[in-house]
Formats: sequence, C-alpha cells, structure tokens
Amino acid sequence: MKIKAALLGVLCAAGASGPAFAHPHVFVDARLEVVADGDGNVAALQNVWRFDEFFSSSVILDYDTNMDNQLTGDELTEIGETVRQSLAEYNYYTQISDNGEDVKLAMPDVIHADMVDGQLLLFFAAKPEEPLPLSGHLTFGVYDPTMYTAIEFRNDGDLVIEGEAFDKCEKNVLRPDADQILSENADSLTAAFFNDPTDMSKLFATKLDITCD
Repeated sequence: MKIKAALLGVLCAAGASGPAFAHPHVFVDARLEVVADGDGNVAALQNVWRFDEFFSSSVILDYDTNMDNQLTGDELTEIGETVRQSLAEYNYYTQISDNGEDVKLAMPDVIHADMVDGQLLLFFAAKPEEPLPLSGHLTFGVYDPTMYTAIEFRNDGDLVIEGEAFDKCEKNVLRPDADQILSENADSLTAAFFNDPTDMSKLFATKLDITCD
C-alpha cells in the first residue's frame, strides 16, 4: 500500500516518484498543548492535527479497505500506527529546544486517527525521552523538517500551556516574518531549499517560547 511522503516518510501516493521539492504539498491546521506535571517537568505535548480535504480524500483511497468511501475502525487504527512508526525519524514533527539543545522525544504510545467532515485528524501525546525541567529558556514547535507539509497555528490560542509549574514562566508565541527571513538569508536559501531544507524549515515555524525562573 502506498503511503504519503510528508505524513509517512516515503513517496507520495498521488504519483510523485522523485524527490519532494521545498514547498508544501500537504496543509495542516494544528493545536499544541504543553502540559507540566507536579514536579515542574514537561509531562507531554498534546498534538491535534487537521489535514486539508484534498490530502484527506487521498488517504481514504489508500486505506478504505472495505470500499465504503469512509474510514472507520481498523482502517483508522492502521493509519495511526503507520504514522507512529514512520514519523519517528522526524521526531513526530514536534520540536523542543531546551536552552539551545534539541530534545529527543519518545515514541507515542498510540496515535489516534479520525475522519471528521471530510478531513483527517490525528491526536497524540509526545513526551521527552528524559525528564525535562521547566528551567531557563525552552521553545516548542511543530513543523516538517522536509518542508513538504505546512503545519499552521491559525491563532495564538492554538498554542497552550497547562499546569501550575508554568506560573513561574513567561509565555510568548513567536511568528517569524517570512519576508524578513528571506531577505536576511537570500544568499543561502535557494540552495538550501533544494539540497538541505532540514536546517531552513525551523526559521519559518511558529513557536511557543517559554522563559522560566
């Protein structure tokens, strides 16, 4: 069964057989809730992703095993498990920086899939592999390092913190100015887009910026 490149890390089932170029083919509306535990550590990053209707319809074609033009039961379970396995090398598109150091995430226990109003939804909790105290400067973001999938937080309220430990922290939502980034990196972006987009995509990503005492 063919799987979508941006979502699952292999070639696009819609027919792409060559490398993905550095512009989005899949569009996602996202919500991120960063949850702190009673010990002052980051307990989980709760992700909700809603995919565009065109991509969602192609997922139905790939996974509708009983040919009823909808996704239910085992079909949704298979989608969630395929994503869980395939996005591990991309840290589940969920990025944490702990005082300048990248944080590795554990594999989620499960990724839930649903189809609502013709759009695929994925829900999952991403957790740091090691305890991550709320101390100093942390940033949280959700973006595709291959730049194949555009993940958007439409409103600042889609980036949420939860837990008393955040009372000692200051929260800001960072939305980079794309025009400014392009201007400041004009000499390097063209080659980077086509040869190594991994280092460039984070420049354009919306992030939740946390500074704690």
